[in-house]
Amino acid sequence: MLVIAGLILAFILIAVFQNRATRLCRWRMRREGGETSWRCVYCGATARGERPKTCLRDNT
Repeated sequence: MLVIAGLILAFILIAVFQNRATRLCRWRMRREGGETSWRCVYCGATARGERPKTCLRDNT
């Protein structure tokens, strides 16, 4: 019974603390020359440099 309660608590904590701004984003890295670019498989947004921390869907 304690294991079941622990699993339920873990799922609740994951749901509360997950970043909702990137919930559906699936970033894929591409290296072109010496530069790194990122493309979201879900919405098609693109970014250069570091991996985006928020969804860029509305900014494209």
